[in-house]
Amino acid sequence: MELSFDGKTVTLLGKNSNMAAQVEAAGTIDQLVDVLRDKYHRPVPGADLLMSDPYKEWMPEVTDIKDLGSGVIRGVECDHPAFRTRDVDWQIWIAQGPKPYPCRYVITSPKVEGSPEYSIDIRDWKTGAAVAADSFKLEVPAGAKKLTPDQVQELSDIPAVFKAAVKEKGKP
Repeated sequence: MELSFDGKTVTLLGKNSNMAAQVEAAGTIDQLVDVLRDKYHRPVPGADLLMSDPYKEWMPEVTDIKDLGSGVIRGVECDHPAFRTRDVDWQIWIAQGPKPYPCRYVITSPKVEGSPEYSIDIRDWKTGAAVAADSFKLEVPAGAKKLTPDQVQELSDIPAVFKAAVKEKGKP
């Protein structure tokens, strides 16, 4: 799946299925995430990383923070903090240096049997004028089946095969 947003239209393309859906959604990424979550009831895994104020999105739910030191992601030395919330745990690797940027983001669902993880590796992070306007244009192939938003099956960061873990009374 590939999702693209150019400030006016959001396009979802199923590359292997040759299906696509497009919705007019003029505005910011923050507004787009709200529309996808509230109007179309579609989760956007990792979207908080792209919001205008990720700190505001992440920190109100955080109950514990650990500094896991540093690590190397694709040759870049990164700080590696981990966070715990009531529902999910997450880690982020942030490039050290004068212009820090996210290199990896991992969300773990400990309340789901098997504690599945959703990982995002970020490559070639750019901001401001370094970002070409046409970087966000996604061409839908000729012959692709066009879907309406209600025809797009549920997209979830947790596959349906996983179920929420139920703790037995008296057991940790």
